[in-house]
Formats: sequence, C-alpha cells, structure tokens
Amino acid sequence: MIIFKRLPLAASLFMLLPLTGCLSVADAVGYDTATLNNAAAKSYTEVVQQAQSRQLIDTSSNTSKRVHAVFNRLKPYANEANSTGVPFIWQMTVVKSDDMNAWAMPGGKMMVYTGIVDKLNLTDDEIAAVVGHEMSHALHEHSKKAVGQQVLTGLATSIGGSILQSQTGVSTDTLNLGSGILSEYGVNMPFSRSQENEADEGGLYLMAKAGYNPQAAIAVWEKMNQVNDNNNGLVALTSSHPTNNARKESIRRMLPQVMPIYEQARRK
Repeated sequence: MIIFKRLPLAASLFMLLPLTGCLSVADAVGYDTATLNNAAAKSYTEVVQQAQSRQLIDTSSNTSKRVHAVFNRLKPYANEANSTGVPFIWQMTVVKSDDMNAWAMPGGKMMVYTGIVDKLNLTDDEIAAVVGHEMSHALHEHSKKAVGQQVLTGLATSIGGSILQSQTGVSTDTLNLGSGILSEYGVNMPFSRSQENEADEGGLYLMAKAGYNPQAAIAVWEKMNQVNDNNNGLVALTSSHPTNNARKESIRRMLPQVMPIYEQARRK
C-alpha cells in the first residue's frame, strides 16, 4: 500500500505474530479467500457509493483515464498470476483527492487517489508501478494475513473511520464499517517490509509483462523522496515499513530478472 498518513499503533501491533500462521487462522474463523473477497466487494461497493454521493469519483479527467488504461492493461497479467484458487473480479475507482494514496482490497477492489498521480507527475510507466504493486498485495493476500493477525491479537479498532472520512469524505458511520473495512482488510495499515518487497517484486513482473518499463518503479520512489523523505537512521531501524531508499535498492536488484520480460513484451 502507498500511503503517507501512517498509523503508529497499527504498525506496532501488526508485527506481533508471524504471518505464516495468520492465513490458516483467518481460514479457521471463516475468512477463507472466497468469503473475504465477497465481503470486501460488498464493503467496497458501499464505499464507492458514498464517495459518489459526495461527487468524489473521478471518471472523466485525464488522470482518471490514464489510471484506468494502465489498470486494464495490467489486469490480464494479474489474472494469470492469481494462485489463490479464487478468480478475482478486478475493479478500479479513481477518487478526487489531494492525498497521495492507492490501495487494493481482497479480490482486486482498488482505489487510486488523483493526488498521487498529479502531485508526483507520474508517467504511465510509473502509474503501472503503483497499480501493479497494489495488485500484488491483493494477489499475495496480504490483507488476509492482516485479518489473521487481528484474530490472534484480539485487535479491535475503529481507527479506519477518521482516515477514510478525512481522505475521501466518506463517513464510516453511514457505511456501518466501524472497525471493519479499512482496518480489517489492512487498507490503512502499513504492511511489513517483507510484504512490501513481495508486492514490489510482483508488481515489477506485472508491469514488465504488460510492456511497462520496470525501471519506472525506481523513479516513483525518487519522486516520493521529494515529498516524504523517510530515510533517516531512526526510521530505518524502528519502522516496520521499508524506507524509500531501501525500496529503490531492492527494486534495482530485481531489475535483471524483469527487464528481459519487458524487452520481450515490447517486441510483441
């Protein structure tokens, strides 16, 4: 997930338990992949409807058209990469907001804020890096692991409401989301370093197969540094989230594996 308004409480609580056991716990309490995807789809529809009632949905701007074009080009390769055993019904919504954010719910329900494209002046390749990264979070079921952690730690929080309302104008009281949609699906929670690296790698493969230059992912984090430089030593030591520079170096190491795929896609 790409977000600059982090929640320190969630960041600490979600590091309490190993992720490998969280998938099985989520399944055990009824949050199997199909159930979680269906629940997320219903909640996502409510969020979109509420945002639409406030005229926040962007369907006509050049930014929105570019995001949707990139999304549609990536989608077939995301379907190919889906190893969950449950088909995803991908959906993209672009929200008019100055916040620089993008996220994906279980089952491929996605939202991109215009601020991340406009403020960072993203190219189409860079948009593909952002969207591919979020798609990869969904494909690796990182939100499902977050659900398992919540069950194991007894975490019940209503922190999602204020974040959603401040960023999109959508009231979780109206949606009856409470501690559900955002915190339950991990939408507003910082993923771990390993999860972010996993999503970066998966996103690089998606964009390369779709003919977008994976080197653009490095450019995204260079631009991020201009507005949110989180590379000081204290952050690097204490944060569960990788620093921007760490992301850049990790992506750089992955390039030899994905650049041939990109070059082959360009020749098609």
